[in-house]
Amino acid sequence: MQTLTVDWFLEYLGKVHQRTTRVVECIPPDKLEWSFRDGKFTLGDLVRHIAAVERYMFAETVQGHPSRYAGCGRELADGYENVMAYRDALHSQTVEIISRIGDEGLEGKCMTPDGSKITVWKWLRLMMEHEIHHRGQIYLYLALLEAPTPPIYGLTSEELQRHNVT
Repeated sequence: MQTLTVDWFLEYLGKVHQRTTRVVECIPPDKLEWSFRDGKFTLGDLVRHIAAVERYMFAETVQGHPSRYAGCGRELADGYENVMAYRDALHSQTVEIISRIGDEGLEGKCMTPDGSKITVWKWLRLMMEHEIHHRGQIYLYLALLEAPTPPIYGLTSEELQRHNVT
């Protein structure tokens, strides 16, 4: 069993984030603010939401601060390049904050926005689950737009089936 350290966690987070990056980069710039229905997240909202929740909810709470998440609208970053720069900047800030909590900090407790106490490493695990959940939404939106997307782990379902045929 791997010993949980900040370095290990950040390496794993980097892999999760890189898989998300690959699909985010498939968003056609002219479809950034597209949604399947009025009142639902747009692709841009999803990208901003992942970044803003990671930085302003998860990273704040592991420092012992209350959540500062205030939404994911276009007022935060508008236009393809600005949204991608916003995403990158907030992720970098989150990584920096997590790197400062130290290995012992992973075993500490933090307060969630609903007032529950949780072990920091478990809270950070939920941060990654949150990103993965919204990555799935981005894949679905792109499928509805018939935009090409990369397989998540290297092979598509069809390719995997071909490899299993003897």
